[in-house]
Amino acid sequence: MSQIAKQIFFKGRVQGVGFRYTTHRAASRYDLTGYVRNCPDGTVEALLQGTASNIQACLDDLKATFGGYLREINTTDQPINPQYHYFRISY
Repeated sequence: MSQIAKQIFFKGRVQGVGFRYTTHRAASRYDLTGYVRNCPDGTVEALLQGTASNIQACLDDLKATFGGYLREINTTDQPINPQYHYFRISY
């Protein structure tokens, strides 16, 4: 299957609630590469790379777990970055 990349910004109560850890677990479960990190403005940024169906499944898991905390999710397509061989939490 073809690989794609999505840059995603999550807004709401997403820092201090285990969001990055849960994103890391979900991304690893769906064999995605990239990263997740807190941003200074209180949002969380993620770069998810993998198949479209696996990225959507990961996002669905996050929405199911944190739906009450999420106010907005902004997604943009990105070119695949071959430097990512696994998914990591960035600090």
